[in-house]
Amino acid sequence: MTYIINKETPIAMLTVGQFLELLSTDKKQEVPAVQNPTTYVYGLRGIRNLFDVSHATAYRYKETIIKEAVRQNGRKIIVDADKAMELFNDKLGKGLKR
Repeated sequence: MTYIINKETPIAMLTVGQFLELLSTDKKQEVPAVQNPTTYVYGLRGIRNLFDVSHATAYRYKETIIKEAVRQNGRKIIVDADKAMELFNDKLGKGLKR
């Protein structure tokens, strides 16, 4: 007598072989790799280093040019570096690369 195994089948109804087979089929499914990891910089220091500018200029960039790439919660500032460079190059028309 064979049983149809689905998501509703209790584990107690499986043989050891069926259980091991189920475990091995889950391992065969691959997780897709991340194609383009996002690079972040943190705080005004990160903006200063990214654009090689002074503290005052980094603050001005944060408030104007790269505002869409900035996330801020209280004192914590997180900037998507790739998006910030894209916005900066679009706004100023300079060919700066990271």
